[in-house]
Amino acid sequence: MRRATGARVHAEGVTLTTREGPVYTGVDFTARPGTLTVFQADSGGGRSSLLLTLTGRMRPSSGGLHVDGYSLPKQARKVRRISALGLMDEVNALDDRLRVKEHLSEGMLLRLRPGVRTLTDQAMEAVGLADLDRTTLVKELTMLERRRLGVALALLAEPRLLAVDNVDGGLSAEHQADMWRTLKDLAKEGLTVIATCADDEEFDSVAGPDTQGPIPIRQGEPAAGTGSPEEDDARGAVHIGELFGGEHREDEEDHRGQA
Repeated sequence: MRRATGARVHAEGVTLTTREGPVYTGVDFTARPGTLTVFQADSGGGRSSLLLTLTGRMRPSSGGLHVDGYSLPKQARKVRRISALGLMDEVNALDDRLRVKEHLSEGMLLRLRPGVRTLTDQAMEAVGLADLDRTTLVKELTMLERRRLGVALALLAEPRLLAVDNVDGGLSAEHQADMWRTLKDLAKEGLTVIATCADDEEFDSVAGPDTQGPIPIRQGEPAAGTGSPEEDDARGAVHIGELFGGEHREDEEDHRGQA
């Protein structure tokens, strides 16, 4: 599995506003390959929208954003090709009616390119699910197993940028710490990992030279003139039908299977 080289992410004043107000404002940071960067906000605080923006799946209102040298939103298609999302409500939620092996098979099909047979084994091992019975129905998984499976499915795309939303959601303090350690280990192998959370207390267990954050997501007043009618999300909410609404026409043919 290719995780040798992550993608550099650089944001300056990145802002998203809608008719209902700011979703996030003034995001400034740089993430290097091999690092874990964490953003913190309560539910509805723009966490999902920020990750969708950073991975080329949502168009910001203003600011400068580059991923691996690609400028967003102009080169969103190229950024989507090198990035992947963990579980995100209303975007790529697990289907409780499927078995784990069926989700993995679907994930391989969505790669849209050949992959080695052992790729699913490598992804499951990387997230601590090597011993999971793959005939298990998703509805029978624990919350920790669901979150780990979501990351495994993202790894099937062999991304250079991995975005994981709501890391702490529904998890005990012990399981939150487990998830943070998994993401830190993935970053150590070369990935650029960007994650969000509401409760950042357990993140302290992995904090170090190759981590940054938690960075608070701000929703202050945006600069005059930002925002556009095309980006009509509710504050902090994500609607799958709008993920590619503002992108250039040349990118439209690529969006199937990329969200």
